[in-house]
Amino acid sequence: MKKKTIGLTDDQIIEGLRKCDSRITRDYFYGYCRIAWHIYDRQYDLAMKPGMDFYSIAHEYYLALDKHDFKQLEDRNSGCSLKTWMINGFRFVLLDRLKGYQREHRVNSFDERVEKAKVRFDIPDDNFQEDFRNTVFEICRSYYGRDSRASIILQMLLIDGFKCKEVATQLGISPSAVAQRFHKMMNEVVIPYFKRYYEAPMESACLEMEESVKAMPLPGTLSYLQNTMQPNYSNRITPEYITQLQPNEIFVFGSNLAGMHGGGAARTARLHFGAVMGNGDGPQGQSYAIPTMQGGVETIKPYVDKFIAYAKAHPDQTFLVTPIGCGIAGFFPEDIAPLFEDAIDVENIHLPESFWEILK
Repeated sequence: MKKKTIGLTDDQIIEGLRKCDSRITRDYFYGYCRIAWHIYDRQYDLAMKPGMDFYSIAHEYYLALDKHDFKQLEDRNSGCSLKTWMINGFRFVLLDRLKGYQREHRVNSFDERVEKAKVRFDIPDDNFQEDFRNTVFEICRSYYGRDSRASIILQMLLIDGFKCKEVATQLGISPSAVAQRFHKMMNEVVIPYFKRYYEAPMESACLEMEESVKAMPLPGTLSYLQNTMQPNYSNRITPEYITQLQPNEIFVFGSNLAGMHGGGAARTARLHFGAVMGNGDGPQGQSYAIPTMQGGVETIKPYVDKFIAYAKAHPDQTFLVTPIGCGIAGFFPEDIAPLFEDAIDVENIHLPESFWEILK
């Protein structure tokens, strides 16, 4: 049973971040960051600027906090909630990236901003007057949690008017992942909700949106994979827990470019399988690092391709790929698994079962 993270205190959240708890990191750190990104996207048009996608900023922010063991969160003013502080801190990171907004830069680094800034950044409470918008927010809040990825997708498509491809770009996931989630939510929750509580005009508005999304072409990747998938991959599933390796086995883990192997599979690789602090990419000891915390999924693909080529060149070794990117990097298996399409026929590459379930 999955551990619930709803309703944690600020202290519990900070402790979870320090322990690299992937669910707390995803639900709270990335949840708060998504609120901030959408607030400041409207102010600075982040989606239109290179390098200003959500994951690029959020990953930089996480690594800056992790470098100090999240002590900045404890040192915040007593009257400031963790959520407010983290949203404010996100702004500091993005302002460091916004080269065209020099007037916003008062100090040079994130650490200096944490020390000097006493800014109170109030999150506007939008008073949506239209029943449709209110209802979508109510669905997000009641069924998915306001800050979840599912809610972000619904709000961006139904309220903000983004297209499927634009949502995928901003969230750093594939268009097929966006469309599939949206179809599922529409069919299982949204449309039944409107049919139950509203008259035809409201229902029609929702149905029209569903029809527009149906028209979005899904990438052919999944269909292609279904046709090319090996009929039996049961002997190529990475064990969920790995405590020791055979001499020819390689532990493949998600890392960051700085090589800060402090938590999750990266910590296991450092403590047991020869991963080297400061080395965030490629083979090291009896392990192989794939960077996953430098931006969206598209920034991970070159490193996955490089790994696959390396594995093909070393057929005498067996590579046990862990669920890279699906821990503190904040991604989901449906985001990462398609990157391993070219590994399907590489017999010495083993993948997590969650990846195979998407690729089969």
